[in-house]
Amino acid sequence: MTKIILATALSLTGATIATAQDADMSFFITSANPGNGADLGGLEGADAYCGTLAEAAGVTGKTWAAYLSSSAVNARDRIGTGPWSNAKGVVVAQSVDDLHSDSNNLTKDTSITEAGTVINGRGDTPNRHDILTGSDMDGNLVGNACENWTTNGEGSAMVGHHDRTGGGDNPTAWNAAHPSRGCGMEALQGTGGDGLFYCFATN
Repeated sequence: MTKIILATALSLTGATIATAQDADMSFFITSANPGNGADLGGLEGADAYCGTLAEAAGVTGKTWAAYLSSSAVNARDRIGTGPWSNAKGVVVAQSVDDLHSDSNNLTKDTSITEAGTVINGRGDTPNRHDILTGSDMDGNLVGNACENWTTNGEGSAMVGHHDRTGGGDNPTAWNAAHPSRGCGMEALQGTGGDGLFYCFATN
């Protein structure tokens, strides 16, 4: 079912999967939404989607977790210990504490997809810089995270800016810039997003 959703999402967005340049990749932003806005099938569905994208990009043998907070667990507590590197082999953070500090290496050019492509940010068309997290700047749950990532209707989830710029209370925050307008794709796209989220290898 996950593979069907993946194929549908990629065909709708025009995204393509390519072999990752670095088989040791342990961090990426999803190249496409699974197809149902912030209804990701809960954390389990989001984690499985991360794994499917990684395998399609040629990275196997890793356990993946979406950087998403829920009422059951905070994002910072589910992503392993690091360090994490992107599809180009660039280290983006050494540890959980480093990830949530000013010394992390998360920028538009380093927060790339599983295929190694840069995601549109503010000033690009369309803007896709709102990344779902449901988290505050320390990686802990804030709000109801679209009913724990199970609804694409009313509600809201905190998003971050992968390009570290834009509007909101914390425009430069990669994980906690502002809440979304809603949980459906139209609402997520309305403030400059596309229902994308961060994926981290836990091993």
